[in-house]
Amino acid sequence: MLGGKRHSLGMSFYEPTVVGNVSNDMLLFSEEVFGPVAPLIPFKTEEEAIHLANDTNAGLAAYMFTKNIARSWRVSEALEYGLVGVNEGLISTEVAPFGGVKQSGLGREGSKYGMDDYLEIKYVCMGNLG
Repeated sequence: MLGGKRHSLGMSFYEPTVVGNVSNDMLLFSEEVFGPVAPLIPFKTEEEAIHLANDTNAGLAAYMFTKNIARSWRVSEALEYGLVGVNEGLISTEVAPFGGVKQSGLGREGSKYGMDDYLEIKYVCMGNLG
């Protein structure tokens, strides 16, 4: 629908691209794309949209746009992604944990959680000391 070719800035750049009428049998539906590509996939219900979004082996980031605060929480919690942007496209920051789920990675980098993969946490429970 829009874009779909190399950017005039050179071979390392790709135009922002919008692809319409995407179905779940297309590679664009199931593969993790690292680029300015937005596939448009029709759905009828919120539950169907969540199912379509989660029907992948990737899970780095998901984005949604809504004015309904209840829907924003409900859908954010149901999405199987490491990061979820609600009404926001720029969601990365050094103070928030960054990382995916499924085949998009394990663990987190950044924030106070970035060190967790390098630590061994010990729990000690003591009783009847007095």
